[in-house]
Amino acid sequence: MRHFDHVDTAHRKHLFYRHPRCFDRHDEPEVLAVALGATLYCPATRPLLAGDIEKAARRGVMSMVVCLEDSVADDEVPAAEANAVAQLRELRRRGTELPLLFIRIREPGQVGDLIARLGEAASLVTGFVLPKFTGVTGGAFLEALEETSARTGLRLLAMPVIESPEAVYSETRTELLNDVARLLAKHRERILAVRLGATDMSAAYGLRRPPDLTIYDIRPVASVICDVVNVLGRVDGSGFVVTGPVWEYFSAGERMFKPQLRQSPFDRQHAAPLRQRLITSDLDGLIREVHLDKANGLTGKTVIHPSHVAAVHALSVVTHEEYSDAADILGVAGGGVMASAYANKMNEAKPHRAWAERLMLRARVFGVAAEDVTFVELLDAAGSR
Repeated sequence: MRHFDHVDTAHRKHLFYRHPRCFDRHDEPEVLAVALGATLYCPATRPLLAGDIEKAARRGVMSMVVCLEDSVADDEVPAAEANAVAQLRELRRRGTELPLLFIRIREPGQVGDLIARLGEAASLVTGFVLPKFTGVTGGAFLEALEETSARTGLRLLAMPVIESPEAVYSETRTELLNDVARLLAKHRERILAVRLGATDMSAAYGLRRPPDLTIYDIRPVASVICDVVNVLGRVDGSGFVVTGPVWEYFSAGERMFKPQLRQSPFDRQHAAPLRQRLITSDLDGLIREVHLDKANGLTGKTVIHPSHVAAVHALSVVTHEEYSDAADILGVAGGGVMASAYANKMNEAKPHRAWAERLMLRARVFGVAAEDVTFVELLDAAGSR
């Protein structure tokens, strides 16, 4: 797999200074965690699930979650499980190229049960998404993964979701996150990334963010994200990749605020209709939220519609300026300060080093844009079929 592989080869040569590198489900977790990009959730009840997954792959989706939890009604779970098993078996029979596939489950017993029912198709599953994860409930999920992996020889990775009320309420949050950190440390080789369940977090206060605000404007939830990154997203060797929360809108209603996309980046020929499409679909809000995700230490994002993927991936490409700064910082031993090659900022070798190392990993997976290529061009290309 490789990001932007669905884009015409000649066009890719124009877009990239350094091209994205290939990866597969057997790569190291630190590579796969960044490569997830926009992770598309899909209910396991979809009757044409196999075709939906294939279509998503052709559109540049690199990671998908087949959901058996909140997107499925309680009385539909057995049918949803049967459908997921049948559809994944069909995908294995077809032998087409697929995204990284995960299953979001409800309870630990589903891990071993689903893997057994999938048979040889279990090799398509990269791992499981573990909902409502706490230090108390999470151990059983991770033990089920360990046992099933040992029994089958499959490497099954975990993506725990921080979304329970105990993680939201201030009086229990610190203890919960510290308990989770200790539990995840014991299973470090199994943990791919930590996900944020912003919908459930908002539900704890009876809130739902409107499409013209970002999750960072919802201050009770923003404070939770801050604490999750503080405890679980550190770069001192104890942390994990933390992914951006879900963007749940895909069509516009009446707008209260002005669009969040400036006109000037879209002034080039033929770009104005792209800007209008983004605004009409409320994707200007998504673009702003992804910017804020990155600024707050989050990598990738949960999405619920294929139209969201291009924006997340275009914003994941490292700019030529960022790459130049990171290369300069990593090329200095012993510290010190220097002006950037773009002559617009100060680069400090020691405090900026961790940022530069993280950025270079993203550059490996998503590539580095050519010097004159803008986000608009990358977005236009990523959205092509």
